[in-house]
Order: sequence, then C-alpha cells, then structure tokens
Amino acid sequence: MPLRIPDKLPAINALKRENIFVMDTSRAHAQDIRPLSIVILNLMPLKITTETDLIRLLSNTPLQMDVTFMKLKSHTPKNTPIEHMMMFYKDFDELSGKKFDGMIITGAPVELLEYEEVNYWDEVTRIFEWAKSHVTSTLYICWAAQAGLYYHYGIPKYALPKKKFGIFKQYVDDPLLPIFRGFDDYFYMPHSRHTEIRRGDITADNRLKLIAESPDSGPSIIMARDGREFFITGHLEYAPDTLDKEYKRDLGKRDDVEMPVNYYRNDDPSDKPLVRWRAHANLLFSNWINYYVYQETPYDINKIE
Repeated sequence: MPLRIPDKLPAINALKRENIFVMDTSRAHAQDIRPLSIVILNLMPLKITTETDLIRLLSNTPLQMDVTFMKLKSHTPKNTPIEHMMMFYKDFDELSGKKFDGMIITGAPVELLEYEEVNYWDEVTRIFEWAKSHVTSTLYICWAAQAGLYYHYGIPKYALPKKKFGIFKQYVDDPLLPIFRGFDDYFYMPHSRHTEIRRGDITADNRLKLIAESPDSGPSIIMARDGREFFITGHLEYAPDTLDKEYKRDLGKRDDVEMPVNYYRNDDPSDKPLVRWRAHANLLFSNWINYYVYQETPYDINKIE
C-alpha cells in the first residue's frame, strides 16, 4: 500500500524512481480508508534529504499513512529553502490540538551544546511532553534520543574523546520483542555523533529497557512505556552515501575528521560504501508501524491517551 504524502513534495519523484509506491494527497482522497497519521519533527539541517530517507522506510508496509511534517517556531533552518518549509511544514502550535498514531523526532547538529543551551530547547521539550498524551508511539533518533532520555528520565550524555563515526554491529538483547520480529542475532547501524549515553545509566532505571547494544558503539535502542517510546542512538534511516558525503564535506575543514569505520569497501574512500544496514532498517520501521502503532492505536484517533 502507498504512503500518502503532500502533493509536490520533492521526495515523491526520488522515491518513484526507486519503484517505491507513494500516493499524493489528491489521489488518496478517493480511497475510503482510515489511514494512520504520522507526524515527523524534522530537526536535521538537510530536511529534503531526511524527508526522503524516512519516507523510503515508512513506505515499506501494507498500511496507508498520512505524513505531516512539523517544524519549530523558535528556529529557522539555514539549509532548506523557506518556500519548502512554508509549503510542507506546520508549526507545533498548528498541530498541538491534534492526535497522531505515530511520531518520529530526528537528530539535530547541536549535540555538543548542553541541552538547556539549545535555543529551541523550551519548544522541543513542550513537544516531548505533548507526545506522551497525543501520540501512540514515538521514535526518537540520535540527538533526539539523547535529549528525550534526558528530558523524560534524567539520563545524562557524555562527550566522546573522538567522533563515533561509521557502521557498528549491534546485538539484540530481547529477540522476542515484536520490534525485532524477523531480525538476525545481530544487525548493523550507522552512527555519527560526538556524545554518548551509558549502559549503566539505562539499566539503573527500571522504567527503561535496553533492547539492543554494541560493544563498540554502546546502547543503540532503548524502549520505554511498553513501546510508546523508542530511543535510537544511531541512524538506521541513512541512505548508502550519507556518511560518505559527511566525511568528504568535513575532510580538511576540521581537525577531528576520521574515515568512517566499517563503511568503505576495503577501507578505501574512493570505493563505494558497503551497505549492510538497509534490510534491518526496513524491518525495524515496518515492525514499529505494525506492532506498536497500528495494533495499539484506537480506530478513533481522538481516543489516544
């Protein structure tokens, strides 16, 4: 089944070239069905790229979904045309009276700042709090995962001696959870971050369940409130060339740039990346939509509690 997204969103053409079935709003109105309602708070600088990455994963399910993009009123993005933001994004104030079946909150390039120093911290924490009562299940990704764990559960972050950058093997701690249905014993996840959360802080809080981790990159997926919240410290949504672009963008411009580990074939940046996270990324997003959104959300969306 298709994903229902706004007319003329740039992701439509990119995904159609990949033979991914998407349906614009005009055509979808002809179908008599209650689609799932998904809201994405996109905090990434390259918003159009992130839109495409997330829609690609959400489309791999037989369920029809309405996708809404949320933006912050207290922050103006520098790398996305204002016309795009005005056409496809809505402020939190416009959406705060609505309820959603699922929500995704992305990472943001502010991890070296203390949370309270982020200029939109007050607004983003209002959204974190709102999601608890207005969304059936929320995925927090990368910086949002660290920020959400700090806001909701007081979990601190720690600066890393060097950037955690590359593809890291993750081990499933509870393979019987529906989020891991169809998973192998381990899977790979891209990481790109300067800070970390620590295992001991997670396991010391009985409200949190550490469900996937790596000896090299630490905790990777934490579940809370029986699946109403998932915190993912890496970037399963990344396209094959995302880390390559980031590496080549920063090379020579920063003194802390190292080649992403376990990424290029033969560790040769002139060669193509070895993609080994895509299958599990599709599976995780499909399992989330099926088991933690579709099967948990009420038919009357206004009855979400």
